[in-house]
Formats: sequence, C-alpha cells, structure tokens
Amino acid sequence: MPSFLPPGSAVPAAVLCAAVLHALWNAMAHRITDKLVGFTLINLAYTGCAAAMVCFVPLPEAGAWPFILVSAALEVLSQLFLLRAYQLGDFGQMYPIARGTAPLLVAVASVTLLGQSLAAAEMAGVLVISAGLAGLAFANGRPGRAQLPALAAAVATGVVIAGYTVVDGTGVHRSQTVIGYIAWLFLCQGPVLPMLALARRGRPLLAQLKPACGIGLTGGVISLTAYGLVIWAQAHGDLATIAALRETSILIAALIATLLFRERFGRLRLTAGAAVLAGIVVLELAHP
Repeated sequence: MPSFLPPGSAVPAAVLCAAVLHALWNAMAHRITDKLVGFTLINLAYTGCAAAMVCFVPLPEAGAWPFILVSAALEVLSQLFLLRAYQLGDFGQMYPIARGTAPLLVAVASVTLLGQSLAAAEMAGVLVISAGLAGLAFANGRPGRAQLPALAAAVATGVVIAGYTVVDGTGVHRSQTVIGYIAWLFLCQGPVLPMLALARRGRPLLAQLKPACGIGLTGGVISLTAYGLVIWAQAHGDLATIAALRETSILIAALIATLLFRERFGRLRLTAGAAVLAGIVVLELAHP
C-alpha cells in the first residue's frame, strides 16, 4: 500500500477499497442478463490474469497448498450459489444477504477454530454490523415462500464465504508469499466454472459469450483486484475485523441498486446502513 498512508491505516484502506470494487463487479455480473455467461467470463478473466501472474511470482510454501485447493473449491461453490441467487432474486436483496451472513460466522470461527481473541468492543462491532446488514436485506418486509429458494442460495453463499475467509486467513500466512497465494488460488479456481458452463451449454456457449465479453472480463479483473487486496490485508491484520470491514461493500451495493437498478433505498435501509457504519467505527476504535 502507498507509503503516504498514516501508520496503521493501510489495512483498513485496502479493505475498504476492496469493498467498493467487490460491489462493483457483483453489479456488473448481475447486469448481464445471462448470469451463467457473466460468471463464465469473470472466471475466464481470473484464469488469464492468474496464468500470467504465476510466471513472475514466488511459489507458495508446501504448507499453503491444502489451503489453496480448499479455498479454490469453496470459491467455486460460492459462485454457483451466488449465480443461483442472482437468477432468482433482486441484486439489492441478494447481495446483502450473501455478504451479511459472513462476518459473525468468521468472528465465531476465528475464536473457536483459530484461537484468536476478540475484545468485547470488537465483538459488539461485528454484531452491530451483522444486525445492520440484516436490516438492509429485509428492508422490504418479510419474504414470502416464493422467495425462499433465492434466500437459501444467498445464505448458502454467505456460509461458504465465511468458510473460505477463514481458510485464506490461515493459508496466506503459511504461503510466505501473498501475491503467489493469490495467483495460484485464482488459477486453480478460474477454469472450473467455464468448464462446467461448457459442459452444460456446449458449443453455443462461445457465441453466447461475445455480447457480454467486455463487461464480463472487466468484472473479472476488478474482482481479482478486490480479492487480492483482501488477501493482502489478511496477511497484515485481524481476520474478524477485516471480514467485518469488507462488508461495507453492502452500502456501495445499496447505492448501486438504487442508482443503476432503480431499486428503492428507503428509510429502513438508511437506518441499517448507519448501523453498519457505527459497527465499523466501533471496530476501528477497539482494534489496537
């Protein structure tokens, strides 16, 4: 990160930048009418960028490879769930649920599985952020039965996100090379979804990719950049705090949903957004 940043601010700056980029690539993926085409192009961008990167970066240490492979599998699974959620539901609701499920799960896992400790104020911040995210997700009222499949896919996405966040938080420390970890992670996961799409659609898939090629590939590059910033942050900061800060992408997504997709923001979403910001302040003040 740039040296002009004040001491201790590089990690939150990186995570907040990643949050903006993350919301942006998700909006780009949602805007593509054929969601399978959109996610295929994004993963093709992963593959191309990562293939170039591995030629110039150090190889991760042996102890990191199980984490890379598990994380790659979880990343693919999360994309399949997210793809399904976007096929069935609205961006302004699906994205908050998918992202909002993760912070509390990560906080609990970092304490119970990784032996990290959270101060009471930090835990309170995570809880406030999670409550705010839930408010954003359910701002339009209690969902009906018809929405349950979409909600289930979004919640499943969040659970998997929590899983690979914990995996990466450990794996990147064992790799001894953040950039090498990122490159090989995306090279392992990138080809999987395009191969699944090709198996499902066959040769017509190639023609279907062309109309959305520009926005899809750009979204993939933005996504890779966002995740790279998060992995860098995980190598230099506290796992649960980073996961919670990362969820500010939901505020950006809410603005995108309002301005781009013409979805109603509403007073409840404003209140929930304020709760998310309050939780971030608590985390920042409590974190040493």
